[in-house]
Amino acid sequence: MSTNDNAQAYWSENLRIIITYLSIWFVVSYVCGILLVDQLDAIPFFGFPLGFWIDQQGSIFIYVALIWAYVVSMNKLDEKYDVHE
Repeated sequence: MSTNDNAQAYWSENLRIIITYLSIWFVVSYVCGILLVDQLDAIPFFGFPLGFWIDQQGSIFIYVALIWAYVVSMNKLDEKYDVHE
């Protein structure tokens, strides 16, 4: 595999990772936090309506988990293509 093919494959996988995590972010932020909040509020969670909890607290936990998962994914990808530090 040439260097250019290697770079194209790396970038392709990088974009797939980014799109995956951005999709999760969108679902948590927009779909669960705005569109489905009324339906989720019918479910109690730690004494609060689930929609409120996801909007105020759960989304922060998800964002931190996404950052951690992105770092882990990119480190694995960097090692796979031998571009790690």
